[in-house]
Parts: sequence; structure tokens; C-alpha cells
Amino acid sequence: MSESTTGAWGARYSDALMNTFGPPKTTLVRGSGARVVDADGKEYVDLLGGIAVNTLGHAHPALVRAVADQAAALVHVSNFFATPPQVRLAELLLQLLGTDGRVFFANSGTEANEAAFKLTRRTGRTRVVVAEGGFHGRTMGALALTSKEAYRSPFEPLPGDVVFVPYGDAEALAAAVDTSVAAVLLEPVQGEAGVVVPPADYLVRAQQVAHDAGALLWLDEVQTGIGRTGTWFAHQNPAIVDGTVVPDIVTLAKGLAGGVPIGACIATGGSGKLFDPGNHGTTFGGNPLAAAAALAVLDTIENDGLLAHSVALGERLRGVLGADPRVTAVRGTGLMVGIDISVAVAPDVVVAGQDAGFILNATGPDRLRFVPPLVLTERDVDDLAAAWAGILDAAYAAAADGADA
Repeated sequence: MSESTTGAWGARYSDALMNTFGPPKTTLVRGSGARVVDADGKEYVDLLGGIAVNTLGHAHPALVRAVADQAAALVHVSNFFATPPQVRLAELLLQLLGTDGRVFFANSGTEANEAAFKLTRRTGRTRVVVAEGGFHGRTMGALALTSKEAYRSPFEPLPGDVVFVPYGDAEALAAAVDTSVAAVLLEPVQGEAGVVVPPADYLVRAQQVAHDAGALLWLDEVQTGIGRTGTWFAHQNPAIVDGTVVPDIVTLAKGLAGGVPIGACIATGGSGKLFDPGNHGTTFGGNPLAAAAALAVLDTIENDGLLAHSVALGERLRGVLGADPRVTAVRGTGLMVGIDISVAVAPDVVVAGQDAGFILNATGPDRLRFVPPLVLTERDVDDLAAAWAGILDAAYAAAADGADA
């Protein structure tokens, strides 16, 4: 076996890396746009986008140029100092939110949520009300806010005082929130649960419930933010929210810097003054390289019209997926799409998709999620349209053969 094949890299991976993700599906070596190539030279249309991270796809010239130019100036300084990219990025995020406030930069969504979790404690209260089906990270604090039992149980006891309520149920939320609650934490659209969109009045009612109790409304936009649903933030999207929502805390990461690690905890209004010096910190958060990458992503989304593009192409993608009768539900907006299929063979669909040259993602036995780069093209969707029925045919056949064995 050649030392540069996918198989050889996979064997070396298993010998050198912790088994936290299972064996890799293949070894990717380069990409362009919404396409990637593995070590064996096979090309794939990337409909996962690094799990909603690669906003501009792969090797986008604007991102490459921004990272190279910044690396030639400053990659990192400690947070004892300011840098122009860090300041400009914080100002731009507040501008896009349409509010005043303060920003704390981290390295990931989990870290952004850890910062927000600590920020809620500065209210003098300890309880946080969170939705079932939500995913907020895997560190001990963020994991305490994540409802999935399989993630939680090996590491309990987790930090309290967290209460879970059904997602999308405003009455259940209201029943759980009282004056002991520091914050209500919700995703505007649940990503890891399979792109679950709540009722249109849910976030508006959640805001009212939180504020009536003197609690903060904290929206986790780690996956939904930065144009993913066709607006800068999902809570601003009229296709998701019927009304105006002004969260007290917003957390971001994933698509913010197009693949360069970054996270942001944004506290609006008076919430931005809850942290004092020494209350929280980070070594790498807000470094000029990551901030410059994020600025390039935001500029490119704006200059290239990618918000409108994601809406139009997302509509077409949903149509392609839903045209097959084996797809029983299609959800989402923009380029954040979830589907249900008639038989619990979603993992087989992922395998069949990879065989056919598409990177897919299953979020449950009968549920798939599509979060491709915002630079996905009509040609990419055309190729999926031509292959989709065959992918499902292969997956259903593989599952039937397995059941007969």
C-alpha cells in the first residue's frame, strides 16, 4: 500500500490519534469551492461544509489572501494588547446585530458558550433553562447545557443548575422560568437535532418569558449564524421568527472565520458590562489571524451577495431532496436543510453518498442534515439532483441486505 493513499493515512491516524471520532471516512487533501479531493484523487461535493464551518468553501481567494497578509504582519499577541482586526471584527459584529454591547472572542463554539455560561452567573442567579434536543458543546460546562444523554452520562455529575424543557413549547418554557433563572438558552434552529425549526412566535415568546422573570435571553447561533439561514443571524430571519428579538447574549463560531478557529460571545446592552477584569480569559481568543479571517468572510458574504444566494440555492436544494417520495419531511431555510426519510437508513445514505461522490451527514437513524458552503453552485446541486435517487436506492438496498444477512 502506498504511503500516500487514504488507507495508509487512515492506519496512521488510528495509531496516533485518540479514538474520539471513530475511524475517518477518508483522508482529504485539498479543495476548491464546495468540492474536496481525497488522498486517492476522488472528488466529492461537500454538503457538510466542515459541519457548517466552511462558509466560503475551500481555498477561497479572499480568505487565503487575508490569512497570508495577516500572517506576514502579526499572527498572535497576548490579550494585554489590542490589534486592529480584533477591534474591527467586534465593531462589525455589533453593527450586524444592530445593537450596542461587548464581545468576548474565544476559539470555538464550546468556548463561546462557556464564556456565556459564566456570564450568566454574574447576574447573581444560577439556574439556566435549556431546550431538549439542543447541542451547546462538549466541555464540562457546555455539556451541562446539552441534553443528549449519550453525551452527558459518561461525565456526570455535570455543573448545575440546568433545567431542560421541550423545544418549541412556549408554555413549557413559561412554566419553568421564574425569578431564580439567570438565562434561557435556545438555538433559533436546532442543528444537531436535524434542523428543527420552532413555531414562528417561539423566540418572541421566549424573550418575553425571560424578561418578565428578569432573566437573560441567550441565543446559541454557533451553527445558525453568519448567513447560514439567509440572514446574518437566524433570529433576524422572518422565515424563522415572526417578530423582533433582541437577545441579551449571542454565541457564534463555526462559519465566522470560514475554517480558522474562532468563537464569539456577544453580550448586548447592559449585559456587556457583567464581566470585570479577571472574570474570564483566553490565550488565543481574538488573535489577529483569526479576526482577519473572519473579516474576510463577512466582507465576502456582503460583497458577493451570499445571503441572497443561500436563500435561492437552499430553496432549490430542498426541492431536489424532497422530490423523492422516500423523503418524508424537508425543513430549514437558506443553506441549512434537514430531511427525514421513510426508513431508518440515514447512516447507509451517508455511505452511499460518499461512494457516489457526496459528503453527507446523518443526525439520526432517519434524519440527514445539509449545511454546505454558502458558495455552493448550481452545478453542485445539479450533480446531487442527478445522483440523489441512486444514492437512496443504494442505501435502501444495503439496509435490506443487512437485514437479510
